[in-house]
Amino acid sequence: MNQPHEPGHVNPILAAGDEPASNESHNAYFGDILEARMNRRTLLRGSLAVAVASAMATSLPFGRALAAGAPLASPHIGFQAIPVSTADSVVVPEGYRVQAFIPWGTPISGSMPASSLEASGEDQGHQVGSHHDGMHFFPLGDSSRDGLLVLNHEYVEPRFMHAAAQGLALDSEGFPQHEDGTRDADQVRKELNAHGVTVVRVQAGEAGQWQVIEDEHNRRITGLTPMRLAGPVAGTEHVVTKYSPDGSMTRGTLNNCSNGVTPWNTYLAAEENWSGYFANEDAEIDRRQARFGIQTRSEGRYQWHRAEGGADEFVRFDATSRGASPSEDYRNEPHTFGYMTEIDPYDPESTPVKRTHLGRFAHEGVIFAPAVEGQPVVCYSGDDARFEYIYKFVSARPYQAATADGSLLDEGTLYVAKFNDDGSGEWLALAPGENGLTPENGFADLADILVNTRSAADHAGATKMDRPEWGAVDPATGQVYFTLTNNTRRSEEQRDAANPRAENHFGHIIRWQEEGTHAAERFQWDIFLLAGDRESGRDMNGEPLDQDAILASPDGLWIDPDRRVWIQTDISESAVNAGVYAPFGNNQMLVANPETGEIKRFLTGPVGQEITGIAMTPDQRTLFVNVQHPGANTSAEDFAEGRLVSHWPEGGNALPRSATLVITREDGGIIGA
Repeated sequence: MNQPHEPGHVNPILAAGDEPASNESHNAYFGDILEARMNRRTLLRGSLAVAVASAMATSLPFGRALAAGAPLASPHIGFQAIPVSTADSVVVPEGYRVQAFIPWGTPISGSMPASSLEASGEDQGHQVGSHHDGMHFFPLGDSSRDGLLVLNHEYVEPRFMHAAAQGLALDSEGFPQHEDGTRDADQVRKELNAHGVTVVRVQAGEAGQWQVIEDEHNRRITGLTPMRLAGPVAGTEHVVTKYSPDGSMTRGTLNNCSNGVTPWNTYLAAEENWSGYFANEDAEIDRRQARFGIQTRSEGRYQWHRAEGGADEFVRFDATSRGASPSEDYRNEPHTFGYMTEIDPYDPESTPVKRTHLGRFAHEGVIFAPAVEGQPVVCYSGDDARFEYIYKFVSARPYQAATADGSLLDEGTLYVAKFNDDGSGEWLALAPGENGLTPENGFADLADILVNTRSAADHAGATKMDRPEWGAVDPATGQVYFTLTNNTRRSEEQRDAANPRAENHFGHIIRWQEEGTHAAERFQWDIFLLAGDRESGRDMNGEPLDQDAILASPDGLWIDPDRRVWIQTDISESAVNAGVYAPFGNNQMLVANPETGEIKRFLTGPVGQEITGIAMTPDQRTLFVNVQHPGANTSAEDFAEGRLVSHWPEGGNALPRSATLVITREDGGIIGA
């Protein structure tokens, strides 16, 4: 007998996917370092514009390529910028066309089950997941018209997934539950299968419209898929569970935000805000969970551990110590999350692998420096939480194209960034015996350091950042860019001439040049962009942003082969088009010139969404971009009454769905040129 449903809610911080603040270290904060770098005389004049212009115009070696050669050509931005928008539609420049593609629920495998609120949890395992995020196009052969599109699915919005949710007063974070607080098991299975990664073959038709091709490569990697653990943490006491007593396996990947592509052409999915999915009623919680925001609580983000029937695949989200040892319960289950998950899109039978030497934290994504034969593999990753850090991994073994594979990521050194106020920076090794990481200081060995990556970075003295997001590497200069999306928890006491907003609503983009190869331990840094409106925003030259360039909360970031810098924004659905964010309209995507600082708005999205994820075909004539959670700012009351703020992409009275955009030029030319 089916039980009636009622609205289910948990702690608002958990519900929003955010972590409670957990960095209690006294490490330096980047905002203070930036202030110290500003010219004191300029600051005393009390002008933010003059202060920022002075600091951002500081001469650094950004104009030089890593290798000696002729001056670099400046990339051309050849489209007419579009204005901000509040419409429930996607807008691109004149001369471009856009196709909405593979929305949540699109069938890709099995019996090709149609999208429906009544679709089962098993059906969802054969359909495109929800909340599209980072992605990459893997060509079949050398084709730019036929390939595997691989994309992440960050989280879910249960009210738009289940028939039982209709008519309930649910906001974007609520879910249907029974009167006793339990959840329907198949709804939970559907939500788990809507997380993870989609691998789908896509092909351009004769008329230019892209379509899904039924193919043996098509598959879903979800919150239930068996995964192998690799690297120093695998097989240790930290990851022993009832499911895997030898600590070699786990199930599922969650909250996959951005991504990375290895030099050997595999896909890496980041596990970002994973800690909120777990309940833990233990009175004492050690740093392996506490430093990631897991506190004594009976709740998880979607209450999956309360699925009726008590199946093992669901109860594992309760990390309470309930057995006599770790092999009899799931107290260690959270320790199997927070990694980069490697997937081979070309081998549908391959088992995904979590690469533990890349660190355990809220990975936003990972970006690789160009691989050089005979030199180490180098990659960068940001920890997307307030006051957290930026990391770099350098492999122990050199890159050899003929034999390279994921094992290169299992041996090496993980570093964390320290920024200095003179524009220099250094990479602090997170390795046994380095930077105080010794047994005497509480770090027993390498596995202990990696499971406790944040605590190790605290101890080493890393610089606290304003939510490090996506990174990108300039293919010509080797400069590394990172978005710092915002930090709305900067205190009133931290107001100063350099930071006149008590809360950093708008964010900024930094870039640095390594001193030598990307494996170097020192670098020089500066600000590339200070996001904001025409009054507060500044380009790389310190000049005010014009109306075609204003933006807030930079998040997604990518540099194309011609060096155009693509910037995507993620103003929270709870704040978009209101208050200080009103001038920016809906979330958007812009293009910047790294040589001149020119910025133009290229795309605006529908209501309530985030623009995220970007991939391009090898010929640069098709661009894929994701639209995540349209309509998320529909209130609980309006949802109950069927009044939705967005019906994108189908229009009419349809429920909104995350989807991918396929963007091409009407003349068939290179995107952005």
